[in-house]
Amino acid sequence: MKLSLSERLSGYRRPRTVRTLREGPVLRVELDRPESGNAVNEEMLDDLLAILTAPDPEVRVLVLSAAGDDFSLGGDRNEFADWLEEDQEGRGIRIAGDKARRVCELLSTSRIVTIARVQGKAIGAGMALALACDLRVGAETASFRLPELALGLPTAWGGMLPRLIHELGAARTREIILTGRPIGAAEAYELSVLQRVVPEDELDAAVTAWAKPVARRPESAVRITKALLNSYMAANRMADPAVLDSELMAAVAAASRRARDARESAAGAAPVR
Repeated sequence: MKLSLSERLSGYRRPRTVRTLREGPVLRVELDRPESGNAVNEEMLDDLLAILTAPDPEVRVLVLSAAGDDFSLGGDRNEFADWLEEDQEGRGIRIAGDKARRVCELLSTSRIVTIARVQGKAIGAGMALALACDLRVGAETASFRLPELALGLPTAWGGMLPRLIHELGAARTREIILTGRPIGAAEAYELSVLQRVVPEDELDAAVTAWAKPVARRPESAVRITKALLNSYMAANRMADPAVLDSELMAAVAAASRRARDARESAAGAAPVR
């Protein structure tokens, strides 16, 4: 079901795209669009925002996982194309981009400790969601990739670029973005994209090994420590232009669409020889 721009602005809600399971102080949040490779669409962003904006005060740990074979194959390209079809200036892209940034910021800055449980592929937006979590464990077969440049788009989703530079370093971030090559689990561990790598059938045990002790820690101590960690990380940045991600994505996508339309128009008007 495709929503109009006015419906999106009015806060219209569709059926949920994530599943949640509460286990005491641990909240498990599972991306649940396996038929699309858990492609991140606006509905999913709305569902994640609803969970992250006002979490239960008794929840101490949030585990972000995904149904199916892959964590997430990235943003929903069909929805992206629909937004440009509806508004060629990219307003719809800006709306979703702002939601993406808020989701990733909440995963990073929430008082709750967030854990990403990654299997299969985490591409583009999927990698950004995982990277926004405090702790990240992946299966030995997990892989990551940033294909935005090959798609004619900037790496501007969810504030991912400053996080990448901070976690990986500028030189490695530059190489990964410009080449768009896949990163296997072993390399992801070396780069600190993952903090632990285990066989896929041991992912849940690895998550539990982190979640149990964190959930037992005094809430105020964990909350303040996480705030301190985020403050020290922010202090290392002269500026964080991630607030412009949605504007950059929309501007480049709109310009690419106009250029394509112009080429197609010129080709259609060319005389037949």
